[in-house]
Amino acid sequence: MCAGTHVLLPELAFSRRQDEVSVIGEAIEAKVAGQEGYRRIASRLGVAADTVRGWLCRFGERADQIRAHFTRCAVMLDPELGSVGPAASGAADALEAVAVAARAWVLRFGPAEPWQVASRLSGGLLLATRAPACSWLM
Repeated sequence: MCAGTHVLLPELAFSRRQDEVSVIGEAIEAKVAGQEGYRRIASRLGVAADTVRGWLCRFGERADQIRAHFTRCAVMLDPELGSVGPAASGAADALEAVAVAARAWVLRFGPAEPWQVASRLSGGLLLATRAPACSWLM
């Protein structure tokens, strides 16, 4: 008998995150675009500032791994995919890789929201707080 608990995570959520992936994605996109600081983003989205800061920090900390993972996913989904040039920063590169992988997903499987695709391709663990949860990066 297993003493653990298993939960099926819908694609509209990241593990251990209360907010939908589209809200988290919007915060990441705004920050990478340099439009707003985390407090203004939080206010606009109706989310606690510390929560948004946490998302943005975790995305930035893992930018290289996120870029590599989603680039691999994009190439697996579309082997004829051309090269993806570097963006302005590590976080911008990671965001571009997420977007390219989402586009490759849509071309192969049909319509889907980009951040829901990101949740699928990361097993819901894109912004997971524990190191073992990063196993999707391998």
